[in-house]
Amino acid sequence: MDLLVASGVEISFGDRRVLRGCDLRVAPGERVGLVGANGSGKSTFLRVLSGQIAADRGDVQRPAGASGTGGGLGLLEQDPRMPGATVGEALDDAVGWHAALTRAWEAAMASGDTAVAAACQERLDMHGWTLGHRVQAVAERLGVPPRGRALSALSGGERRRLALARVLLGAPDVLLLDEPTNHLDAETITWLEGFLAGWGGALLLVTHDRYLLEAVATRIVEIEDGLTVSYDGSYADFLLSRAERQARLRQAEDRRLALIAREAEWASRSPAARTTKQKARLQRLDALQAQRPLRREEAFSLDLRTGFKRGGPLLELTGVKKAYGERVLFSGLDLVVRPGERVGILGPNGIGKSTLLHIAGGTVAPDRGEVLRAPRVVPAVLDQARSGLDLGATVFENAGGGVDHVRVGDQSVHVATFLSRFLFGREMLDQPASTLSGGERARLLLARLLLRGANLLLLDEPTNDLDLTTLGVLEEALMDFDGGVLVVSHDRAFIDRVCTGVLRIEAGGRATAYASRLQADEAAQRGSADEARARPPAGDARPAPKPGKRGLSYKEAQEHAALPQRIEALEAELGALGERLSAADAWKDPAAAAASARAAAIPAELDALWTRWSELEDRATEARG
Repeated sequence: MDLLVASGVEISFGDRRVLRGCDLRVAPGERVGLVGANGSGKSTFLRVLSGQIAADRGDVQRPAGASGTGGGLGLLEQDPRMPGATVGEALDDAVGWHAALTRAWEAAMASGDTAVAAACQERLDMHGWTLGHRVQAVAERLGVPPRGRALSALSGGERRRLALARVLLGAPDVLLLDEPTNHLDAETITWLEGFLAGWGGALLLVTHDRYLLEAVATRIVEIEDGLTVSYDGSYADFLLSRAERQARLRQAEDRRLALIAREAEWASRSPAARTTKQKARLQRLDALQAQRPLRREEAFSLDLRTGFKRGGPLLELTGVKKAYGERVLFSGLDLVVRPGERVGILGPNGIGKSTLLHIAGGTVAPDRGEVLRAPRVVPAVLDQARSGLDLGATVFENAGGGVDHVRVGDQSVHVATFLSRFLFGREMLDQPASTLSGGERARLLLARLLLRGANLLLLDEPTNDLDLTTLGVLEEALMDFDGGVLVVSHDRAFIDRVCTGVLRIEAGGRATAYASRLQADEAAQRGSADEARARPPAGDARPAPKPGKRGLSYKEAQEHAALPQRIEALEAELGALGERLSAADAWKDPAAAAASARAAAIPAELDALWTRWSELEDRATEARG
């Protein structure tokens, strides 16, 4: 039985009809990639499916979550809203379903409602009877800020990572993710890729990350001209099937137009229809003309070349250091960018990649080192916030800056004509920039980059929110660019295709140049393996002694010796309770509620015992000398 079903979904914003009859069915275990051009309605469709906005017409059948006990449908939006005042409160709210589910099971057990008890136990068996370790693991892997951090103090990237952790921990039956890789580093994306590939429920995924789509999606659904078209198989299969389908549609449209021309020519020279045959022929002509014409794929090309004559380096960084307080981002960093070179900046989140772009552009000064720019360098920045647009101004005003004509190379071009190259039709020229989608804003900023004639591009996550067509156009433009490019991107396919070299910034401030991303990743893996081999075995590790600590008293020494047995006994008890509660007939056990409460209390007791053992072990180690 399908978990999510949408039939004939239509929605319009003013005169713009975004969806005009979308159908979708998602079965348990399916992982569906949702693709389409910027502005085609992918995010809107997700919000309709989740129930956040109502469709003008059509029907959506969603899985029902039961009284906050998990299940249902979970949505990651591009601009997430979260409850609570702190990170910890937001995470606790995300797993509140588990406590509610446990209470429902206990209540059903107490009242003898075997059907409800069995249903609750099935979900608890599926997701686990305790969630503490899972919450901590997901938060750590996604780089969620500390629990005490106020939500109001989070950056946009931190909010997105917290929102992603919340939706993954919410255990929905259907997971809807809108650009989940935005603001994630490559290592975290790799982890997310494995997590989603093993997701037990259904998944509907909007992403520009081609490697993620290929690894995760079992089916691709494209929104095309307001309708949904489904393709079985992986993303690579989709590309082939789509190309074949488009060719067939173009052939059919050419035949339709040729038939219309022939029948119209006959109708223009024939007398008024008198016979049944003539009337039928005219009715067929009317039907052919009434058919919706094939929407030809809109395309644009982007030529960022400035005619810059190649010579010496555009940018040289020598021995550059940058730190904030005691935290060193990088030190002794050397970098040279020449015309025609495209350098990718790699490293985990917070390592200083964006700061390096600011130093290269001159908006941030290094603490030490030298930054040299060639005399004729014209830098241009595309940042993560997509700043530089006047959101209150129209698309036309943002591109023209108050004039009707702009200069593109040696030519004067009308702003409307110039914008049409970037797929902004005349109906969009008076649209405020604030109403544009993320991808449409990126296209408008790319248009402004072209007008600036920059020969040093500093790009911070340029692929965020771009559709796959625009992404391909940008890649081609950068590979033909005659200036230099410094780019920060988590998009592995983009880095692999575009960059002529990479610079990886490691924890501790070390920066190393590599020929490719794959080479950098292999070096990082070798470094991790060497570090693991050099580390002493966990059983032999001893915390560093702390000065001023005294040895153990006789009573403390006895306590210290007994703690391992107490810990082992508690762990054994927790394991036995887990087996007891996961048994198929556990709901029949009259003492199951008490066993559940005991299982929930043991982890806190274990934490306290481990803390005490660590304290005594430190002092015992110091006493041993």
